[in-house]
Amino acid sequence: MRRRSLLTGAAAVAGAVALGLNPAARAQRPGASDVPDLSLGDYPVVGRVRARRAMEHLRVLSERIGQRIGGTESEHRARDYLASVLRDLRYQVTLQPFAVPDKYLSTLTVGPDTWNAGASRFGALGVTASGPVVDLDTGASLPADLTGKVALLVNVPTGSTAVLDAARLGAAAVLVGRVSTPPAGKTGAFSPTLTANVAVPVLGIAQVHVERLRAAGAVTVTASTTHLAGLTSYNVLAERPATFPGRDNGVVMVTAHYDSVPGSPGANDDGSGTVLTLELARVLRHLPTHRALRFALWGSEEQGLLGSRHYVTQLPDAEAARIAGVFQNDMVATSHGPATAYWLLSVDGGNNATTAEVAAAAARLGYGAQVHGPVPRGSSDHVPFHERKIAAANFSWRGEGGPHELEPLYHTPEDTIAQNVSPDRLQISLELIGAAAYRLARTRG
Repeated sequence: MRRRSLLTGAAAVAGAVALGLNPAARAQRPGASDVPDLSLGDYPVVGRVRARRAMEHLRVLSERIGQRIGGTESEHRARDYLASVLRDLRYQVTLQPFAVPDKYLSTLTVGPDTWNAGASRFGALGVTASGPVVDLDTGASLPADLTGKVALLVNVPTGSTAVLDAARLGAAAVLVGRVSTPPAGKTGAFSPTLTANVAVPVLGIAQVHVERLRAAGAVTVTASTTHLAGLTSYNVLAERPATFPGRDNGVVMVTAHYDSVPGSPGANDDGSGTVLTLELARVLRHLPTHRALRFALWGSEEQGLLGSRHYVTQLPDAEAARIAGVFQNDMVATSHGPATAYWLLSVDGGNNATTAEVAAAAARLGYGAQVHGPVPRGSSDHVPFHERKIAAANFSWRGEGGPHELEPLYHTPEDTIAQNVSPDRLQISLELIGAAAYRLARTRG
């Protein structure tokens, strides 16, 4: 018997055994439209992927490390963790550095709690100020003297000079917040833009922080700002060659970004895609393929797809031509109730090797009714690949009305495991991407 047949048969038997030990893997999944009708190659993937294993990594990224801001020490801690996991899986791991813009960040200490936020580059940087909070609402009416106070301004109208006026009236620091009302999503931290420089720290805080400050009433806070320059972010790349000898059949990529926005622990965006990538790297590492497997975790996506753009820009034409498909996973586990649609998102809305394989996997696994698309959508790391004419798509849980229907906690400090992650949806994502990527990797080029 040929080596290929032996390897494929062994993998299928191993998967079938795993399924036999786990009858739930063969049964209709919660919320699925049909019972599974698995192909032989699905068994070694569906029988072994485990959301609970992926959640162990997510607890490290979202709870132990927390926010992962591109180019900063927080992102570097995540980089080192990811590289260690992939090296332990015996992949060839490469760290790809690239320069990123300066960051303007802040912390706000309220009693025993410390919150992360943005800072204005027009305010004082590298300083700390303390004082009692005074809620000035939109700043339409300010007291004559704010000396020693920390001014809280919320939903300041465009063109208002309230921040500048608060600083002029002696405020020790200014906290700027934006509060939205349903059905709009909650707002996250940001770096306020001012029309002139001021001599006090100016912080851009998230909606949840505004709500907590207002609920606390009279409270004293400590605000600190920092300017981080000369920053380097990293892509984490892990590869395993094809197992079958013969001509080069190219490579299949499974990808996600591992950074987050300021103030957010990024559990769903995009800790979920990151840990999906790690779990599939574990499951697929020894399975027979005609194509190489490459797992990529992008740095600094939140600043404009910087990591994936750098990677694609550095690819020689011959290497770009080797990529059979890029499965980009961004926000694949939200627990938001209305986010019941699993979207296939290609830049132009067209079908390609990745969307076709995921749709086919959904049909085999019984998830056909939950899968929507492909429809046009950019805004993630599949974009640079599409621009290079490489088959790529983004995969994500969102609302039935369209991929614009994101969970309200998107890009906020409340994007936590407890508030915004569903292990059940993560399991479905693992099965869909795992089955699809493995099928494409088993295909001759």
